[in-house]
Amino acid sequence: MKQAQPVSQEVVQQVAEYFSILSEPMRLRLLNLLRDGEKCVQELVEATQTSQANVSKHLKVMLQAGILSRRSEGTSAYYKVEDELIFDLCNLVCDRLATRIEQQARHFRDFSLASKE
Repeated sequence: MKQAQPVSQEVVQQVAEYFSILSEPMRLRLLNLLRDGEKCVQELVEATQTSQANVSKHLKVMLQAGILSRRSEGTSAYYKVEDELIFDLCNLVCDRLATRIEQQARHFRDFSLASKE
């Protein structure tokens, strides 16, 4: 079995910062809305029913991290997911959570059936 190699503090910090971007529920909502392609800020504001300032703040964080890209057209700003691998990561986490929930449901059913005996 291969032993894990020490990782520099800088690398650990960068990985932690990347994961922290995904720890904000609004950012996950925005990523989900952008899954189908590019959208303007106003579309995202309407879909999330929050302020433009709040949406823009979260878009900026993901833009700076390289997760999103931005283009301007007239007075509108359009965002799209630049790093499509982000969806693979989200799918992996969601699949794992679904498995856990299914296991918990089985435990509850087993308990319920046991109490009827």
